Amino acid sequence: MKNRHYRDIPGCPVEVALDLIGGRWKGVVLHHLLENDYLRFNELHRRLPGISQRLLTKQLRDLEESGLVSRTVYAEVPPRVEYRLTEEGFTLRPVIDILANWGEVRIARHKMQTLPNSTD
Repeated sequence: MKNRHYRDIPGCPVEVALDLIGGRWKGVVLHHLLENDYLRFNELHRRLPGISQRLLTKQLRDLEESGLVSRTVYAEVPPRVEYRLTEEGFTLRPVIDILANWGEVRIARHKMQTLPNSTD
């Protein structure tokens, strides 16, 4: 991810937000970090079936670079690395919560539409 500075840039604020949290995995990573104080890499990886370790590493680096996630490395053997939201990352709670609620409604609506009609 390019280290972008958004001051003095004309454009849509939605573009800025989606540039920081868009894509298939960043929002999901933020969602899991909002539900937990911190998560280690392997814990996050287990919660995201379908993502490769390489892609998860990239997504975490992008979120860290944008100031939404912090990474703490503990000098232990084996090394322990924890990821948590920064103060700015926590400001995304309303956005992530609304997306989660919308997704739940969408899933429920889709299930209702695909159920066989029991009145036949």
